[in-house]
Amino acid sequence: MICLTGFVTLMLIFTAEARVGDSSQLNFCSETEQCLLFDSICNSTTYEVRHYESVKWVSTDYKTFSMELMMFPSFWRLYGYITGENEEGKKIDMTAPVLIKIPEKKMYKQGVFTMSFLLPAEYQNNPPQPTNKDVYIQEMPAMNVYVRSHGDMMHTFADNKHCEELSSALRPVNAKYEKGFHYGAGYNRPSWNKKCHSEVWYVVEGDPVCNNSEADDQNPEP
Repeated sequence: MICLTGFVTLMLIFTAEARVGDSSQLNFCSETEQCLLFDSICNSTTYEVRHYESVKWVSTDYKTFSMELMMFPSFWRLYGYITGENEEGKKIDMTAPVLIKIPEKKMYKQGVFTMSFLLPAEYQNNPPQPTNKDVYIQEMPAMNVYVRSHGDMMHTFADNKHCEELSSALRPVNAKYEKGFHYGAGYNRPSWNKKCHSEVWYVVEGDPVCNNSEADDQNPEP
C-alpha cells in the first residue's frame, strides 16, 4: 500500500492540464464531442484514483426518495437550459458525463439529489445564466476521487452494488473519503440494448491511497 504525500498531490494539482476537451482522449467517452478529462494518479484492479480540475457545471436539485424519481424531471430542466432556456438564448452542445450527486440515506427517507451537465470548454469562463429558477451554474473545486467503473445503467440497485464494492476495496487500505454522499457518472444515452460506461465516485479526504499490491499502472492514462 502506498499513500501519496501532500507534496506529490499538490504538484499534480499545479501541473494538471486536463479539464474539458476532446472526447477522443477517453476510450469510454464516444457519444459527445467534449468530455470531462482527468489525470490518473493510479489504477488498480479494484479502483482508480483520479484528479479533476475545477470546472463549471449547470445543475439542478431535486428532493425525492430515489434516483429513478429524479432523473426525468432533472434531465428536462437541464436539457431546457442547453436548448435555449438561458439569458443569451444559446444552444449548447451536450457533454459527458452526466453527474448525479447522490445522498446517503435510508430508502424510506427523502434526500436532495443534484444532477449536473458539464459545460463545454467554450462556456467554462462565462456561461450564460439560466432563466429557470430551479437551474443554476456551479463551480466544483479541484478534487481527487476514488472511482469504480461498471457497465450498468445508472439506477439505484446498480449504484448501491458498485458503491459497496468500492467502499469494500477502500476499507482494507484505510482510504478516507467524504461521507454523506457520492457521485454517479454516466457517459451514455440510456439504452437497455448496449453496453454502458458508468462510474461511482467517492471524493478523497486527505491524501489518496493506492493499493500497491494491485496497482496495474501508476502512469497518467486518462
